[in-house]
Amino acid sequence: MQVPGMSAAVVAGLGTCLPSTKVDNASLPDDLDTSDEWIRTRTGISARRRTAPDVSVNDLACAAAANAMSSAGTGTVGALILATTTPERPCPPAAPEIAYRMGQGRIPAFDVSAVCSGFLYAAAAAGGLITAGIVDSVLVVAAETYSRIVDPLDRSTAVLFGDGAGAVLLRRGSPAEQGALLAFDLGSDGSGAELIRVPGTREQPTGERWFSMAGRKVYLQAVEQMTNSALRVMKDCAWSPETLDLLVPHQANARIVEAVAKRLGLPPERAVCALAEVGNTAAASIPLALAEAMAAHELEPGDRTVLTAFGGGLTWASAALVWPRLTAVHSEI
Repeated sequence: MQVPGMSAAVVAGLGTCLPSTKVDNASLPDDLDTSDEWIRTRTGISARRRTAPDVSVNDLACAAAANAMSSAGTGTVGALILATTTPERPCPPAAPEIAYRMGQGRIPAFDVSAVCSGFLYAAAAAGGLITAGIVDSVLVVAAETYSRIVDPLDRSTAVLFGDGAGAVLLRRGSPAEQGALLAFDLGSDGSGAELIRVPGTREQPTGERWFSMAGRKVYLQAVEQMTNSALRVMKDCAWSPETLDLLVPHQANARIVEAVAKRLGLPPERAVCALAEVGNTAAASIPLALAEAMAAHELEPGDRTVLTAFGGGLTWASAALVWPRLTAVHSEI
């Protein structure tokens, strides 16, 4: 938790970008042997976005980052951190190229890989850069193109995942300000590394290397870890579930969102579920959900808000803040 009198990282802008192509449940391949009703009932998803072949994950990231800067009303930033599981290539990192394409020169820029927890891991790293006095502002970008790593004929994953990007601009400010990141909780458990995975070149040197996950085990871990992590950041802020205005969890599927809210004793309307039209967008899901919650007037300035996520690694993370007054900027590509 922030110590009074110290500086804090403050959310100053929010931007998102989605591919323009929407794939609804009825348009999924017949070989998946599924139906719109089956998918909606089990996941809460009715459609997802798919990136065009000539659009890269960096294109999505640049658009979301530019929108976040526009939202914050600034043209410069001190550093950039990209959270992604789906880079165009394993080396070099994408963040320096994104910073260059945005005209930000030679600022510090690096990638973070924590799968669906990546956005919050990147936000925590950004907060450290700011509070340590290294930079005055950081663009935290999360961008994913899961359509390129998910087997299109695997019903357990193909119906879940979509593509998209979201970004926030964090600036140096006071812990007393709305938008100040008040507390973080981060954790991992490498004993569960095989539950969410993409095979490496050594174990599968030829052929397609598709994303996979052990659904039931991931469900149980996600509910437990997000619940406990959210409770820890609330405790650090001297909040309780009764005083929390809104929970914004990683948008894995509707059942996980509902289960975490129930474990925390929250009514359904105080937990954002914004995946119906975009699916699970991995690291990008929290900033996309924040923008959707703002558009639906579920999230208002002054709301006590907890963000929480769970992903491969295994990793989990939470953050607490009082939501600021800002206008999110959205685009499609």
